[in-house]
Amino acid sequence: MSNDVLGKIKAQTAAEICQHWELEEGAKALLQDDLTPQQFLTLLIEHEQFLDATRFLAHALPKREAVWWACLCIRSVLEEDVPPEEIAALQAAERWVIDPSEEHRRAAMQAAEATEFNTPSSWAAMGAFWSGGSMAPPDVPAVPPGEYLTARAVSGA
Repeated sequence: MSNDVLGKIKAQTAAEICQHWELEEGAKALLQDDLTPQQFLTLLIEHEQFLDATRFLAHALPKREAVWWACLCIRSVLEEDVPPEEIAALQAAERWVIDPSEEHRRAAMQAAEATEFNTPSSWAAMGAFWSGGSMAPPDVPAVPPGEYLTARAVSGA
């Protein structure tokens, strides 16, 4: 992971980031209060704590960058015979990253629904949808998404 991406992390310590989910035992043993995010991520990777490394980065990055990271990861493993719904969900998430408008955020939700939430692409699209705005239909009172739903969706992707 480049320093450009890691430079987007606003937290001063890894412990600040890790308070938003339960670390696995192996990762928990590595966490110290004074570790920077980059130091902790390096430790997680060195000790092959890949699930928590993924969760950590998904929670550490700003929402837009986290969704973009999920999209890049998905693109790196896509096979040629992917169903069109999965491609559409990935493209919807990518469109939102490029232009994080309300229209694109809601389109990402529709694309995720079309996959029945069974693919990595659907979770990247849900990460975009849960990035802000309201989870309710446009014509009813707003229901904001939880602060860490995007990170959880990105982790799932």
